[in-house]
Amino acid sequence: MKCCKKILFVIGLSITLPLGGQQHESYQTDFTAAEFEARRAKIFDEIGNAAIALIQGAPGSEGFEVFRQSNEFYYLTGLETPHSYLLLDGRSRKATAYLPHRDEALERQTGEFLDAEDGPLVAKLTGVDEVHGVEALARHLARAQLRPPPPVLYVPFSPPEGAGGSRDELLRHRAGIASDPWDGRPSRSGHMLQRLHSQFPSFELRDLSPLLDRLRLVKSPAEISLIRRASRIAGMGLMESIRSTKPGVFEYQLDAAARYIFLVNGARREGYPSITAGGANAWMGHYFHNDSSLKDGDLVLMDYAPDYHYYTSDIARMWPVNGKYTKAQRALYGFILAYREALLDRIRPGVTADQILDGAKIAMRVVWESTEFYKDVYRNAAEKALSFRGHLSHPVGMTVHDVGNYKRAPLVPGIVFSIDPMLWVPEEKLYIRMEDVVAVTKDGVENFTDFLPARLDDIEHLIQEEGIVQLRPSEE
Repeated sequence: MKCCKKILFVIGLSITLPLGGQQHESYQTDFTAAEFEARRAKIFDEIGNAAIALIQGAPGSEGFEVFRQSNEFYYLTGLETPHSYLLLDGRSRKATAYLPHRDEALERQTGEFLDAEDGPLVAKLTGVDEVHGVEALARHLARAQLRPPPPVLYVPFSPPEGAGGSRDELLRHRAGIASDPWDGRPSRSGHMLQRLHSQFPSFELRDLSPLLDRLRLVKSPAEISLIRRASRIAGMGLMESIRSTKPGVFEYQLDAAARYIFLVNGARREGYPSITAGGANAWMGHYFHNDSSLKDGDLVLMDYAPDYHYYTSDIARMWPVNGKYTKAQRALYGFILAYREALLDRIRPGVTADQILDGAKIAMRVVWESTEFYKDVYRNAAEKALSFRGHLSHPVGMTVHDVGNYKRAPLVPGIVFSIDPMLWVPEEKLYIRMEDVVAVTKDGVENFTDFLPARLDDIEHLIQEEGIVQLRPSEE
């Protein structure tokens, strides 16, 4: 009977968030055409009335992978059609979408996509002014050069973000290809830049990426809603992993428990590969093997979130494999929990990241002095953490390491980022951290993962519950 109750509980989790029907929808419903028009209007304002901008969508998927549009193209159109382009003409403030033509044989196998033949519908859904086949793009670019001087052409220089692809990781990947003497091929976006330069040399090419980054840094209410939902699903997944933790369980089994919760609650994929790291594996910041057995006495770290409607989160917790923190673990994790609260108490509009960190450092000095750490190396590690400037981490949005830089100016409502207080004990290869995702509001801050247990007693209590990993058929 206990097993059945658990199954019903998991099913209950899945219906706390609405699921789509069986019919495939060819266009998103999270954003209105008016929101896309407003985003493009900001691009027009940025590039001025003597420039145009060209944004390339993602290519079709290789093999049987499910297609995912690039973030840059989706942000401005919401279209999920492969091999699409968007031309923004600052001179007329007109937006034109270029889509491939209908492939009926492919649609019979995979379902419908919006294409060039759906021009009136695409214009209605996205708010663009015109829709053409992809073959018209070259003619329209050539036509833009006829009246001298030709307009400046803005194109994103940064690699386009796709499934699980933050820009820092994409740039690292490109560096590996460039340094391989047997490879060195240009990226798809780099190839487009080369083609534009060779085919239309009169255009002065400029980088659109910094302009897009600034726009994406401040999230709209609709974006906030999606990140909030992604965070809730992520928290539910981590809670299921905590319940499923026992000595001898493998890291990948906790990964599977969280991913199950992601999928049954509407996420199409993971926002990034999970960091599910027991013991010393947590010392590696982006550990991804997830193939070790969990050992009694160790802590396990999980950092994981879904890709929900093109938006993600970034949360992490650490908990004892055997269900009980030792006194030393309690001291270290309790210190990090106090740091988390000190940061949250200081986040509000009008303050800078430096002011938040400086204020938290002062408050945490008192906590450090009053904490019994049990080892000098632990006390030293906690003291060093007081001077670390990375406890306020990266923006979060369409990618886990989202674009933009919120640390250069006072915070404004709509900025979303992770807070990630942490410390390192190199003598024992021990890494302690706790991560949440927050949004700056007009009144202060919203912690999207505030429902996820953080206090040590609450985590210990959750571990005692039965987890989905333990739901296995008996061996007879």
